[in-house]
Amino acid sequence: MLAEIRIDNLGVISEAGAQFHGGLTVLTGETGAGKTMVVTSLHLLSGVRADPTRVRVGAARAVVEGRFCIDADGGSRAAGAVPSHVEREVARLLETTGAQRDEDGSIIAVRTVGSDGRSRAHLGGRSVPVGVLSEFTDPLLTVHGQNDQLRLLRPDQQRAALDRFAGKTITSLLATYQEHRRRWLTARDELIERTEKSRELAQEADRLRFALDEIDAVDPQPGEDTRIVAEVRRLGDLDSLRDSAQGAQAALAGGDGDGDDVGGAAALDLLGESRARLEAAEDPALRELGPRLDEAIAVVTDVAGELSGYLSDLPSDPGALETLLGRQAELKSLTRKYAADIDGVLAWARDARERLSRIDVSADAVAELAARADREAAATAEAATALSAARRKVADKLAKAVSKELSGLAMGRASLDVQVRDREAGPQDSAPLEVGGRLLHAGTSGVDDVEFRLAAHSGARSLPIARSASGGELSRVMLALEVVLAGSERGATMVFDEVDAGVGGRAAVEIGRRLARLSRTHQVIVVTHLPQVAAFADTHLVVDKVDDAGGVVSSGVRTLTDTERVAELARMLAGLGDTETGRAHAEELLATAHAERRG
Repeated sequence: MLAEIRIDNLGVISEAGAQFHGGLTVLTGETGAGKTMVVTSLHLLSGVRADPTRVRVGAARAVVEGRFCIDADGGSRAAGAVPSHVEREVARLLETTGAQRDEDGSIIAVRTVGSDGRSRAHLGGRSVPVGVLSEFTDPLLTVHGQNDQLRLLRPDQQRAALDRFAGKTITSLLATYQEHRRRWLTARDELIERTEKSRELAQEADRLRFALDEIDAVDPQPGEDTRIVAEVRRLGDLDSLRDSAQGAQAALAGGDGDGDDVGGAAALDLLGESRARLEAAEDPALRELGPRLDEAIAVVTDVAGELSGYLSDLPSDPGALETLLGRQAELKSLTRKYAADIDGVLAWARDARERLSRIDVSADAVAELAARADREAAATAEAATALSAARRKVADKLAKAVSKELSGLAMGRASLDVQVRDREAGPQDSAPLEVGGRLLHAGTSGVDDVEFRLAAHSGARSLPIARSASGGELSRVMLALEVVLAGSERGATMVFDEVDAGVGGRAAVEIGRRLARLSRTHQVIVVTHLPQVAAFADTHLVVDKVDDAGGVVSSGVRTLTDTERVAELARMLAGLGDTETGRAHAEELLATAHAERRG
């Protein structure tokens, strides 16, 4: 769960910190105090795009720091405790990024936004990409801002909510469908390429065969061109190399090389004579130099032997240079056409053979590919049918569960209808899929369109929620949906920003009751302006606004005591403030909420 948050220079908040606990936490405060900045800070920790205009005026950067406690406790979960599979995923992410837990086992996530628009993220003391921060917080934190209610109007979000409600059943069927779809599209695209571009492919195949035949005829070996260059250089200097080696050998060991007298005594002879003179000396100091001369004689003998071997290895064939130059010309004919060097030519040949194997345009090859595409299309259609059937089966259950929740949110006559319909392929659909004799659009999530429709009362016609739900009703539909989906384990911490917008009276009490129920299995943080909702909180935070002498607004966050909480609820109750009447109303509201929670 989210244990603590610190905010610096974000919006009207210059510096603030708050500690969170399990259960239901509410944030209240006057309009413009900066309540939404708390939600904005959590959005930043979730990896959303940074907005430099949110940085406090005059500050170089805004910093948000969140401390998360990852403490799985098996099957019986306290509010805010994460499931074991989330714990494993977090441990894997920490290991791959090198992030470290704090001394108490918690994990610190930090997001910095500069006034110049630059953004940085840190996790467990390590600098990480923002995407890693998003990956970390995704299973831990679900933020429902006012814009998130609008996302519920999108068909893809409605389908995702249905799939989330279905859980593992849909997950498995969707994975099967996506794998068959990938295979089908691959085979289909390859078949289209072979049939529609058969002439071009045949010409390409001829060119590849000709090139491969040319390369195979030369039969180049890896690195051969480099070795030939070095050998040609040696052969070009053959006479001078032989003279140098013969002269050096004669100087060391004696002999006349090619018959020419090099003159003078050989080095070995001189060293031998020097050793003999030292051995004949009576002075021990001179005789001790003898072993060192032995070492010198051994080295000179080895060098003389190697020179002899070098001379014997030098080519004696006068046509060897011409042979090498001819081979070099053959290799250059390949490097001029296919690559910069022979290793590149060999790599080109490997790629050409692989490409050639894929562009077989013979009738048998095309027929085999067409049969494979048909098989994969049938398998994809079968998987899509199973996926659609599972969605339709669970759609009715979701609709009934959400409608039941709506009845407790002052929408007793309203009902939600979740429709799953086939999505017909349009004229511009590049890959329609035949399912049950009809051509459907095969998207990555199936062939279905999912639509949430709301009927305002029992006799009303259901309409898409985008057309039938007001702002307050949409907030309640989203809350009802989240209560129903609470068992899915996605998001140990759930944050709602003014989910009660446009709501009042009995509906506000019911929203508070539902949020309290949700907090039994999740840590719930709510930004609210309704005292009926705030009364149900386990922890009450308030965002205070202070105007300094220069007219600059600053805000901070603090936890209210029981006495302060009564005063805050009195303020929220039509601005009654710290009056006897206001406090009496606030105390009554708190007592009622506490009684509801105990019941």
